[in-house]
Amino acid sequence: MSATGAETGHVVVIGAGIAGLAAAHRLLQRGARVTVLEAADRVGGKLLPGEIAGVRVDLGAESMLARRPEAVGLAREVGLGDRLRSPATATASIWTRGALRPMPKGHVMGVPGTSAALAGLLSDEGLARIDRDADLPRTEIGDDVAVGEYVAARLGREVVDRLVEPLLGGVYAGDAYRISMRSAVPQLFEAARAHASLTEAVREIQAKAAAAGQTGPVFLGIEGGVGRLPLAVAESVRARGGEILTGTPVTELRREGPTAWRVVAGDRALHADAVVVAVPAPVAAGLLAAESPEAAAELRAVEYASMALVTLAYRRGDTALPEGSGFLVPPVDGRTIKASTFASAKWGWIADEDPDTVVLRTSVGRYGETEILGREDADLVEVSRHDLREATGLDATPLETRVTRWDDGLPQYPVGHHARVARIRDHVAGLPGLAVCGAQYDGVGIPACVASAYAAVDQLGGDSGAVQELTAHPVQSLHGGAGE
Repeated sequence: MSATGAETGHVVVIGAGIAGLAAAHRLLQRGARVTVLEAADRVGGKLLPGEIAGVRVDLGAESMLARRPEAVGLAREVGLGDRLRSPATATASIWTRGALRPMPKGHVMGVPGTSAALAGLLSDEGLARIDRDADLPRTEIGDDVAVGEYVAARLGREVVDRLVEPLLGGVYAGDAYRISMRSAVPQLFEAARAHASLTEAVREIQAKAAAAGQTGPVFLGIEGGVGRLPLAVAESVRARGGEILTGTPVTELRREGPTAWRVVAGDRALHADAVVVAVPAPVAAGLLAAESPEAAAELRAVEYASMALVTLAYRRGDTALPEGSGFLVPPVDGRTIKASTFASAKWGWIADEDPDTVVLRTSVGRYGETEILGREDADLVEVSRHDLREATGLDATPLETRVTRWDDGLPQYPVGHHARVARIRDHVAGLPGLAVCGAQYDGVGIPACVASAYAAVDQLGGDSGAVQELTAHPVQSLHGGAGE
């Protein structure tokens, strides 16, 4: 599709998660006619606003990285700028070895620049092991390496098990010993390649960050919930003349001539000058199977983790929680929950809506864990209450509870993920007028999904620079606080 066609033609966007909606919004800005097709009965994907005990909450992701421009910029473009909110507290804890311990500072995704940064969290033996890093011979990383494997080799398993694992688990619900450092923590990957010592590499990252003088919050939320963002983008898309059809799964995607496409959804066939495929990998694989079996095969190989969020509301008089925004839980300690967010403490707007109600949430489920997620909702509430009682002493009966399941909700980024993404994009590049975007490519956070969408739109307009940049340098998805 030519740049001119991208600005004036009809583009069908398949998927109305935040990536698909961001793509539609950008396409309309550039003059295209846009139709968005969504299989579910709502827009937003993993961003879901909800309510508990009369208080508005997020039932999916609850914050977005503010140090990238894409998500915050989109929020401002669709009229949410005055509703962006910083966390009321950024202090979190780690529930490990039987106690809530302050979240250390001075680390990059759990990897410290000095052993002193993790004092109070690790054992004396674990701290001493970190200090050996400076004397170890260089560890060759090669084209990619698992975060846990590399960090354990340099600093010891205790760093991984007590801090890196729970932090990465908060982002991917994955296994640190499988997760790609190049794709998940690209900043650390590049620095580690340039230094013989891992702690030296971390100190370089920290020095560059200090020199850049970044100010302001690392993360932002939205009053009423981040789940309001896709609703506002959808409203803006419609206001600009875009069409959004929910409850409309696409069943066929075929080329019509050199550049045009035929999209079948139910009993409706649409003819498009271009298509943006913004759906999870298994669905994208099915859609691309006819025109690019090679891309479909790569997409089918992308694995996902499932998880559940348990949201609980209590009377304030019945709760006496520790300070801070919540806590993370290392899997090595054998607990069921992997994190808890004290939502009313973290987000001032939740506390303001009902000062007499306290909202908490826990997350359950990691990659490969099937037994716990097979339990009934009531069982997930009970195990969450048990772990909250053990961690904080909270023994009150909640006013209300909600369980939100995200089956196959988080794509996994194992070693070699970057190469798979490059292969997918190479295959897709052979199909003029087609682009892909979403969480399975360049990062799982909201800014990464928006950046992926914008790159897809640029590609349709004949500019592949943003796609190449994202493939080479994925967006690091940082942990958004306990429970995120």
